Amino acid sequence: MKKETSQKKIFDKDRLSKLKSQFSWMLSYVKKYWKQIFAYTLLGLTGTVLSLLSGFATRDLVDIITGHQVGALLQTFAFMIGVSLANTLISQISAYLSTKISIKVDTELKADVFKKILETEWESLAEYHSGDLLVRWNSDVGTVSQGILYFIPNLVNVLSRFGMAFFIMLQNDWTFALITIISMPLSFFISRQMMKKMRDINLKTVEINAKINGFNQEAFSNIQTIKAFSLVPEYTKKLRHIQLEYIKNRLRYQKTYIGVAIVNVVLSLVVSYVAYGWGIYRVWSGAITYGTMTLFVSLSGTLNSSANQLIGLVPTVIGMSTAAQRILDILGMPREDCSNKDDVKEFAKQNKDTGISLKINNILYSYKNGNEVFKDATVNASPHEIIALVGPSGEGKTTMLRLILALINKKSGEAVLYGENSFITQEGKEEKSIPLNAAARQLFSYVPQGNTMLSGTIADNMRFVKPDATDEEIWDALDMACAKEFVEKMKDGINSELKERGGGISEGQAQRLSIARAILRKSPLLLLDEATSALDVATERRVLKNIMKDEYPRTCIVTTHRPTVLNACSRVYAIKDKKCKILSDEEIDEMIRNF
Repeated sequence: MKKETSQKKIFDKDRLSKLKSQFSWMLSYVKKYWKQIFAYTLLGLTGTVLSLLSGFATRDLVDIITGHQVGALLQTFAFMIGVSLANTLISQISAYLSTKISIKVDTELKADVFKKILETEWESLAEYHSGDLLVRWNSDVGTVSQGILYFIPNLVNVLSRFGMAFFIMLQNDWTFALITIISMPLSFFISRQMMKKMRDINLKTVEINAKINGFNQEAFSNIQTIKAFSLVPEYTKKLRHIQLEYIKNRLRYQKTYIGVAIVNVVLSLVVSYVAYGWGIYRVWSGAITYGTMTLFVSLSGTLNSSANQLIGLVPTVIGMSTAAQRILDILGMPREDCSNKDDVKEFAKQNKDTGISLKINNILYSYKNGNEVFKDATVNASPHEIIALVGPSGEGKTTMLRLILALINKKSGEAVLYGENSFITQEGKEEKSIPLNAAARQLFSYVPQGNTMLSGTIADNMRFVKPDATDEEIWDALDMACAKEFVEKMKDGINSELKERGGGISEGQAQRLSIARAILRKSPLLLLDEATSALDVATERRVLKNIMKDEYPRTCIVTTHRPTVLNACSRVYAIKDKKCKILSDEEIDEMIRNF
């Protein structure tokens, strides 16, 4: 029993710590827009005051009609109309202001989270499905931004409305005040008991929603494969299964909330009818007038509605908390190291004409699950060289490129870029090399496996990596990648439209365009990851020879399954047994013969 109590305390402490970090993070955005939120809150408070004044006007009107008070009927009517018009004006101003703040907070929050997601270490981020990331960025950020705008003003307005109404009742007749608040402790207790259950269900629902988005994203991206294997019925059935799970959780959440709402409504009705009865008795006894009873009944309704609105904020808090934690899970992951980006620029500037070499020496790398990929692996590459990485599938060719790009980080060993000319670092040191990290990525052009074309024109695709590229530069890059010939035959040349994922051209053509795009960037290091796999051997050789003949001091590293082009490479590393071994000419010839 003691152990369970101790565990509960630890959980509560952990939960409180998470809540604190969640609301501290959200508060940082509240501070940015505190003036607008304050104005929105002030408008709400003004509306609350006008509503209470309207209650007083109603009281006076009833007393005038029943003869308990002598007054100007027209003036009272005019006052009530004025209050109603003022309320309408305030509600419209509030609606405009809330829309303005909501749009600003939502867009800024999304831009901020988007930037931070992109800055997160790739290896950590890769653990999340892209569909899940999209839900966190879009849906969860939307929930938080709405909460930032509405929660604090609504909380302040509801508490103010409750406090004002209770104060007025307390000043005029404390018995009404007592009757009105008698049910509140019970409502609070019931809501508190259901809050954890609602939070858990809400988290599960959000996770299922992310699963649906991920499923749809993959299905739409692979629709050709789905059709080719006649899998449309299976995919439709699978989607329905996930949807049913989502519906089940949403309905569980709704049932729980309805249960709380029904209890609170019943309690409110009981309190209201008791207040009515007590008011009638007080009128009959002559203690209050009809108008005062009308005011008290109105205030009793205000108190009850305020209490229910406070309880109604519980789902908002749960939604905000769940969404904020899902975002913080991403934002809490390690960031990439770009601290030396200025040094990298200076290093590139000093070695622009001579080129940059790569040195990977005795590195060790293991996946997070402990599986070792490289042990004492070494790779060297220099300007005007094409270095090939060969080996069976799954041995680590792509992993090596990811290490070079610092998408993943070595456990030990040396990984640097070096040049012939020295440069002065920001710290005032003279260096000839820089470490391979995220900042050094600006020196690379990379062509990954698969089709990487975007929707838009060929020129748009080319300028994706170099926005200021001229048409002449684009044609030169296309020529070097052996893509100029087929682009010239297209109706609009480089202004020809491509569909999503390069729709309208072949895989081989898409690969050549991807290579041309990488060449156009004029980066000192070029990485080609199976980037010529869809080309015929002759075209593949031509592309590599063009890169070799180019006067630009480019260092090129390629991975390939086909050894037929290895004779065009300066050096070949065979990745095997967690190491990189340089192959002799005899070993390369043997590989070609056995292919």
